[in-house]
Amino acid sequence: MRLATITNWAYGATLVLTLTSGVTMLLASDAHERERAAVADRHALQRATTELGKNMFLSADHARQFVVTGDPVYRILHYRTGRALSDVEAGIAPLAKAGALPNELRTLREAIRWSQTMGDQQRAAILAYRRGDREAAQRILFGEAHQRELDRAKTVLERFEMQIETRTASQIETATRFARLWRTVSEIVLATTALLFLAVLYFIFKRRVLRPVVRLSDVVTRLAAQDFSAIPPQIDQIDEIGDMAQAIHIFRANGLERLRLEAERDRDLAVRDTLARMTQRMQGCDDLDGLIGVALRFAPEIAPDFAGRLYLMDTAAGELRAACEWLAPLGSHDGFPASACWALRRGQPHRPAGDAIDVPCLHLAGNQDPPGDTLCLPLTAHGEILGLLYLEPRQGEPASDVAMPAPYLYMLAENIGLALANLRLREALRAMAMVDALTGLSNRRQLEERLAALLATSVPNNAPLSCLMIDVDHFKRFNDTHGHDAGDAVLRAVGKVLADGTRGVGDAFRYGGEEFTILLPIDADHAAERAERIRARVAELEVRHDGKLVGPVTISIGLAAAPDHVAADQLIATADAALLRAKQHGRNRVEIAKPRHRHAA
Repeated sequence: MRLATITNWAYGATLVLTLTSGVTMLLASDAHERERAAVADRHALQRATTELGKNMFLSADHARQFVVTGDPVYRILHYRTGRALSDVEAGIAPLAKAGALPNELRTLREAIRWSQTMGDQQRAAILAYRRGDREAAQRILFGEAHQRELDRAKTVLERFEMQIETRTASQIETATRFARLWRTVSEIVLATTALLFLAVLYFIFKRRVLRPVVRLSDVVTRLAAQDFSAIPPQIDQIDEIGDMAQAIHIFRANGLERLRLEAERDRDLAVRDTLARMTQRMQGCDDLDGLIGVALRFAPEIAPDFAGRLYLMDTAAGELRAACEWLAPLGSHDGFPASACWALRRGQPHRPAGDAIDVPCLHLAGNQDPPGDTLCLPLTAHGEILGLLYLEPRQGEPASDVAMPAPYLYMLAENIGLALANLRLREALRAMAMVDALTGLSNRRQLEERLAALLATSVPNNAPLSCLMIDVDHFKRFNDTHGHDAGDAVLRAVGKVLADGTRGVGDAFRYGGEEFTILLPIDADHAAERAERIRARVAELEVRHDGKLVGPVTISIGLAAAPDHVAADQLIATADAALLRAKQHGRNRVEIAKPRHRHAA
């Protein structure tokens, strides 16, 4: 029952008991008043009865005194007393006012009639005495008849007094009993009111209000200080305190939920920050090894509960190869064809276990029946398969206890895929910028970068580095005779010979026009041998254009080597000077630069 209802009931009961107590007290007071009135009425009746009896006997006594002594004073007193008794109603009126009942008044009237009879006898005696018949007067007043009348009046008067006494005693007793009864009832009601008040104080205020409030106060203080480990007491009573306890439970639950959401938000921000940093680092990678290193560093931080492996597409082999792994995954092979993964087949994330039933991928170890809670995330760009991000629950941690943070993992795969696509795009753009479109050889810009890289490693270590400057002999004749397309065909053929001749040893570049450059990290003697083989292979070329032989193709080669012939920073200029001498000496030959300490280049 609610406190307001209990309080209202207690208030109503207290009000009723208070009114009852007041009424009983009024009734007890009224009974006391009736008791006092009955006592007062008895006293008044006794006084009136005594006065009547006194007058009755005084009248007889004065008459007797007069006939004995003849003193006129007694006669006057007798007449005065007799006038008081002569009027019956006058004698009854004081007693009626005093509360005499009709039967009592009838008794009284009978006594008065007897007193009037005696009065007649007394007046007769007085008249006889005044006529001089003293003896007759005394016989009347002192005779048996008069005495009998006097005794009868006295008896009737005593009976009246007895009736009055009996009635008033009964009234007093009744009034006293009712006064005692109502006083007892009033005391009981007052005691009940006091007990009810004490019960309300103890059971309602102390047990239902004070004790729960004290228990809740500490919890509220701790919750106000954001200490949500405080557990509110379980109060099942259905009242305002119960409502308050329920509200505190809800407040604590909301606080815990808010803390959970804040922690989840912080984790989300931390993961997003990690993803952003990983993306920034990947965008700064210039090669695939650097990108793989970034993925290997950040992936365990983003998904610490999952072991994983990053696969990259080997286009030449037509298979996916494991590029890196973290936290020792065991559920997938190191390499497999793209058709072995449902994620790559469908171009969507694939998870064979979890909320939806699905088939496991063929690249899973033992094909896992039933399938484990693995996740395959395809890495694609522009419809091309770049790789695969494979994830599985970390060993020793049951999959049912780990919630797969799918959105973060999807973002991880998306960022890695975008980074791979961007890296490939940069490599393609770089290749387009560094490769000659006609011959397929690296261009002059790539030559400068490659030369700088070789110089950075060869000069400090005093390692040999050779340079071949090559020019197609009489190239203008091909253009003038057969057209520029024929000239392009000659350049492509020469470029292929140069690429084949340097494969695995050095790098070939198109320097410009019909000139080419080869960088060889070998000494001058070995470089001369290779230059001669290249010259010979070019001389053996049969270049056809529009079904016709273009004619013999020859090249002139100038060779310079560092540190044998010149300083490394003068290598190309020295080789170009040697090329000029080869052309001056008849073309289709290899000219080697002279050492700088013996002859100027």
